[in-house]
Amino acid sequence: MRLLIKGGRVVDPASGMDQTSDLLIENGRILQLGSDLDSPDVQTVSASGLVVAPGLVDMHVHLREPGFEEKETVATGCAAAARGGVTTLVAMPNTRPTTDCPELIRLVREKAVSTGIHVFPAGAVTQGQKGEVLTDFTALHAAGAPAVTDDGVPVQNLALLRQALQTAKNLGIPLLDHCEDRDMVRNYAVNEGAVSEKLGLPGRPAIAEELQVMRDAMLAEETGAHVHICHISSGKAVDIVRRAKARGISITCETCPQYFTLTEEEILRQGTMARVNPPLRTIEDRQAILDGLVDGTIDAIVTDHAPHCQWEKEKPLPEAPSGMVGLETSLALALTGLYHTGLLPLSRVLGLMSSSPAAILGLEKGRIAEGSDGDLVIFDPDEEWTIDRNEFVSKGRNTPFHGFTVRGKVKYTISEGTVIYRED
Repeated sequence: MRLLIKGGRVVDPASGMDQTSDLLIENGRILQLGSDLDSPDVQTVSASGLVVAPGLVDMHVHLREPGFEEKETVATGCAAAARGGVTTLVAMPNTRPTTDCPELIRLVREKAVSTGIHVFPAGAVTQGQKGEVLTDFTALHAAGAPAVTDDGVPVQNLALLRQALQTAKNLGIPLLDHCEDRDMVRNYAVNEGAVSEKLGLPGRPAIAEELQVMRDAMLAEETGAHVHICHISSGKAVDIVRRAKARGISITCETCPQYFTLTEEEILRQGTMARVNPPLRTIEDRQAILDGLVDGTIDAIVTDHAPHCQWEKEKPLPEAPSGMVGLETSLALALTGLYHTGLLPLSRVLGLMSSSPAAILGLEKGRIAEGSDGDLVIFDPDEEWTIDRNEFVSKGRNTPFHGFTVRGKVKYTISEGTVIYRED
């Protein structure tokens, strides 16, 4: 099968390429880049006036299946990914049962095959995410897990975490860590500060994140392992990573659109729709996240796509679950908040969402070159539209961005040379 993409602005962050070009895909791989390409028996897509970029790589997604299919399934989550230009994603292990064995890794991967999305489930660090006994990292990695994480229930036992890092280092895979001290944050709903005081609620202090980022940086230095900090939200945490990198420590980090777009004040406007872990923080923290993106401290933009049922989000703020969906809006929010404001050039934004996360995970994804996989997103970087949660294909409608006007619209998503999403 052949697919010919004509006349698009081809942007490849990995190589720095940014040029108007045709692109021919055959048997799932990019065969040729050039001008005035033609081929018999070919499906043609006109990309004139559009950007052709590597399919996005989202390294932090909750697909919910198995166990929570009422929130999301592999099929609906992958459909949302396609609509957002994401062709590769890492599924978190907090399913039921926990994704802590090779059989479940293979199950999720098999369920994703028909969707066209490349799903790589992360394996749990500990059995059942209980923080007591390590899983078999070797078996998980052999089954297709590119990383290990206990995500929302991070390992608190430092001796066990050190052992996990040593094991991950020997396998050459990163350990992804949700950095919040559980005793400090409990199940509190909002950032500790002015908003929590106004609501009369206990808060999740930023120091709970910062202490664990410092802990992880020190353990990464001591073990030589690669630690990746999930969804960084605190300005001081960003600075800890910045200083650790300057010392040559193997540490990377990610953030999400909500942390460079919103602040804790959104809780007062939207209540549970703005409840997420770690919480939305202060305007100073938001600026520090932006600074970290600009200076390269932050390595990736992810969604932490976390769908919940409507009835769950209708609970009172202290009782509702944390999380928001993001697969269908992340590119537009990143373009609106970073590219159209002039903070970052287009190639940098796309690199944070494709080539950089792929490199962190050791995946041969997120690039455009002859011989590489034909995974692409084609989008209009300037088209203005309004986010409407009622149009989502995800089962989740829990977004604080409903009604936001953004710029940047996905037109096509292509996986291995097959169009898996086309607008309208």
